[in-house]
Amino acid sequence: MKFSASSPTVIVIATRESQLAMWQAEHVQAILRGRGHSVDLLGMTTKGDLILDRALSKVGGKGLFVKELEVALEEGRADLAVHSLKDVPMELPEGFVLACVMTREDPRDAFVSNRYASLDELPQGAVVGTSSLRRQALLQALRPDLKIEALRGNVNTRLRKLDEGQYDAIVLAAAGLMRLEMSERIRARFDPAQMLPAAGQGALGIEVRADRQDIIDALAPLAHMPTWLTVTAERAVSRCMGGSCSMPLAAYGRFEGDTLHMDAAWGDMEGSKGLVRVQASAQVTDFASANALGEQLAAQLQAAGAVPAAPKQD
Repeated sequence: MKFSASSPTVIVIATRESQLAMWQAEHVQAILRGRGHSVDLLGMTTKGDLILDRALSKVGGKGLFVKELEVALEEGRADLAVHSLKDVPMELPEGFVLACVMTREDPRDAFVSNRYASLDELPQGAVVGTSSLRRQALLQALRPDLKIEALRGNVNTRLRKLDEGQYDAIVLAAAGLMRLEMSERIRARFDPAQMLPAAGQGALGIEVRADRQDIIDALAPLAHMPTWLTVTAERAVSRCMGGSCSMPLAAYGRFEGDTLHMDAAWGDMEGSKGLVRVQASAQVTDFASANALGEQLAAQLQAAGAVPAAPKQD
């Protein structure tokens, strides 16, 4: 497929049609328009949006949210796709790249409940909704008495199920609630020391075809390098562990000066190993040093007993 070397007359953004995904796409659209580009949206429904009765770990993982968007890029129907970075597989298909990672929103998890102000206030045996294996492992480490039940759907669907009384509390990404102007639903934000976020949580990544240098150039001013380096290290941990939504894995970094401090956690859903947590810090100034720190942390996890995912069989 051949593309013009100059930027297209109209840049088309492929996006899922959920409220949060549309907010993200419209956010990028507004920034690009502010820089003089004409930008349209191409709304799409992905398999991840359609399969709501099973956990993602059982039906193909995070790639279910991005595959249709990548097809639109491949076919030239769209020029870029905006993703919640925590939903993007660690390895992109050949011919695709992350062209930009934007400034991160609050990366923490949010405790949401109509009756209780915090996790500590939940009574013994309370029902907490989440389908994230990472959140399950961390919640069980904090409160082994709780009953963790599956919760799928978009943000509004999850909140509706809470309001109907199906759960005593649910755990959502704070960033999504903030972007949808639903911060009032947050009763408490988990300290990362308690609930380590997922790799890339709160950050937006923009995917393009690798041969679209015109779009890569147009997106360059939107990039936030401290966020990009941080999530690169986080995603390196997950990549080295074979991580996906089928693995209870957390990785979170924060800069102090040019030193990146990293924490990672791995949970054994079978219960025999418990929760494995490790830390590491290093000077990070480029993608190579970010990847190296993430790889170091993954090696520490494995040395402490964490088990990487088995390679996929073709």
